[in-house]
Amino acid sequence: MNLFADEAIIEVQSGKGGNGCIAFRREKYVPMGGPNGGDGGKGGDVIFCVRRNVKTLANIRYKRFFRAKNGGDGQGWNRYGRDGEDVTIAVPPGTTIRDAETNELIHDFATDSEDAQFTFLVGGKGGWGNVHFKSSTNQAPRRANAGQEGEYRKLRLELSIMADIGLVGFPNAGKSSLLDAFTNARPKIAPYPFTTKIPNLGVLRADEETDVIIADIPGIIEGASEGAGLGIQFLKHISRTAGLIFMIDVSDDACFGAFKTLRGELEDYSKDLISKPHIVLCNKIDEEGAAERAEKVREEVKALEPETQVFNVSVILHEGLNDVRLAILQIMRALERSGADTAVSGKTEKSGFLKSRSVDDTMEVQFPGQEQ
Repeated sequence: MNLFADEAIIEVQSGKGGNGCIAFRREKYVPMGGPNGGDGGKGGDVIFCVRRNVKTLANIRYKRFFRAKNGGDGQGWNRYGRDGEDVTIAVPPGTTIRDAETNELIHDFATDSEDAQFTFLVGGKGGWGNVHFKSSTNQAPRRANAGQEGEYRKLRLELSIMADIGLVGFPNAGKSSLLDAFTNARPKIAPYPFTTKIPNLGVLRADEETDVIIADIPGIIEGASEGAGLGIQFLKHISRTAGLIFMIDVSDDACFGAFKTLRGELEDYSKDLISKPHIVLCNKIDEEGAAERAEKVREEVKALEPETQVFNVSVILHEGLNDVRLAILQIMRALERSGADTAVSGKTEKSGFLKSRSVDDTMEVQFPGQEQ
């Protein structure tokens, strides 16, 4: 079962405030009684919070409705009603909250730190009890306020994964194999198209001080920007990466024109994508005739983008991967110098790197739910 979910429509409602109480003191030996009705309690809030251990919106999608508790009513003897319990909705880093009807952006958790909270809807205030309405001219007020109603909104939550580098390519180009070779992630690898059905994350230890988060995006096919294939569902995940790696399978003649097609699909989806720093990998160079095809692909790339670096690699044999590692490091260093935002373990920071992180911690960045 695929448990990955990157969109959810939910309804949220804050709690109603409790009603104020109308009550009077009636004691045998206290001749001068008076009002003593307490106030109602405040309704619960609707709160969103970032949790690193939450990877998808699956649980939110299936629950759908989130309602905070109502405040309790006031009681006699000036006893206040209990405040309603808040409802807290845990979301993964990179989640955006939008109004489901107007598409208005309400909050973006991309720039928030881990465990950040956002109080979206505040619960209704509790009503006053009749003790508040006592005056010199009204010694026995029979009046109390009702609690304020809570607020209701219908929201659309969207998750865009947070990564430094995104892998882009046609199905079976070798993206998952590269992620497996470079990082701790263990994505499903098989010799048929669309093996990768969900984004996978891994952490590359680029040098002694630098970790780079790499995202393996499901394969893109021609027409993906218009809805073809699986890629359209995940193109938005590429939008938050700092740089890209285009992977081209040079084991057959289908490689010719591949870069231009991939580049066009990204540009059709968003012109900002193709402006990101990127390199091109000609993979499966160990196959017969691949070296000649790789040279033609290089010429195609250089004709479109003379400055773009092109590398010949064999991910299976680990050939050329050290040069790719250095190129990734150069991209990240350049972004660091320019002050560009890059993703670090679910956060967006100016530096682009996570310094001296334990390798054990990186295991948490994989998405669950991929079929094995």
